[in-house]
Amino acid sequence: MFVVSLTYKKPIAEVELHLAAHIAYLDQYYAAGTFVASGRKVPRTGGVILAKSESRAALEAILQQDPFCIADVAEFEVIEFVPTKTAPGLEPLIEVI
Repeated sequence: MFVVSLTYKKPIAEVELHLAAHIAYLDQYYAAGTFVASGRKVPRTGGVILAKSESRAALEAILQQDPFCIADVAEFEVIEFVPTKTAPGLEPLIEVI
C-alpha cells in the first residue's frame, strides 16, 4: 500500500489548466483497482492518493502518466506502508503477509 503526496510547484491557476485531465487519469486507475482514495490537501497546496500496487516501481511508472507530472505542475512523494489494522469495513486494505 502506498500514500502518494502531491505538492503543487506552480500557481493554482496553472494547476487548474490540467485538472480535468488529472481527474480522467484518476478515474482510469480507480477503475483498474490501483487507486483507493484521493483528494485535495487543506490548504490547497496539493493532494493525496492512497494506492495499491504490486511494487513501488510499478506505481512510479503509473504516476509518470499523471497529467500533473507531465505538465510539471506537481512533485510526488511516495510512502510505502503495510496496513495491519483498519476501521470496520476497510479490512480488504490489510495485506496478507
